[in-house]
Amino acid sequence: MIESKKLYSNILGEGSPFIILHGFLGMGDNWKTLGSQFAEQGYQVHLVDQRNHGRSFHDDDFSYETLSADLKRYCDAYQLSDIVLMGHSMGGKTAMLFATQFPELVSKLLIADISPRFYPIHHDAILSGLSQLDFSAIKSRGAADKSLAKFVSDVGTRQFLLKNLYWKEKGQLALRMNLDVLANQVSEVGEPLPSSAKFEGNTLFLKGDKSEYISNQDESIIQVHFPKANIVTISNAGHWLHAENPEEFYEAVMAFLK
Repeated sequence: MIESKKLYSNILGEGSPFIILHGFLGMGDNWKTLGSQFAEQGYQVHLVDQRNHGRSFHDDDFSYETLSADLKRYCDAYQLSDIVLMGHSMGGKTAMLFATQFPELVSKLLIADISPRFYPIHHDAILSGLSQLDFSAIKSRGAADKSLAKFVSDVGTRQFLLKNLYWKEKGQLALRMNLDVLANQVSEVGEPLPSSAKFEGNTLFLKGDKSEYISNQDESIIQVHFPKANIVTISNAGHWLHAENPEEFYEAVMAFLK
């Protein structure tokens, strides 16, 4: 693997490999609490930052094809096979494509609150708010939150986004993600799974009962691509179902894995 194109990851525990892929504008660290719980069950959990996110490399090329290829190089570098693969939202789309391209590497597939279909762009306000963070004036997380609140009213969403803040140098805040590329190529995030893509292995789709990302109509689309898929609904949860109801989410995942 080209060193500069190496994905950053946080690896927890020892045992069977379990890779978790975060969603758009997120990072592997979003999954640290649940990742630790899965590690306690005998898994080696890989919390991966996808390209242009978290601590991973920045690159102008951004599509599900490149994200899947990145993951293949990652598996080769760590000699991973027979993996449990889970992805949320954008990470779920990466996981779906990877499983259909490299089914021999995936023992079980879990997809959190995303369908294989096309999604229209719906991150405009978030991307506008992030792009207008003026770090020549913003010197604290609180000030960044205040600025972002003009665009993003939901406190939980802002907290999620502001996990990207870090001290680039003393007194200088910055965002970890490659905002320019992600904003320019945001349409890639909604791209559907290729019509011919199919994974015959055991698959679980998890959806939040308050989320509209997986509709009743999506269930037939899911079955076309993933004939062995089951769909489980997590109660009292929206799109960030793993954060909003982590206990029920954890139990549903473990019931599927066992």
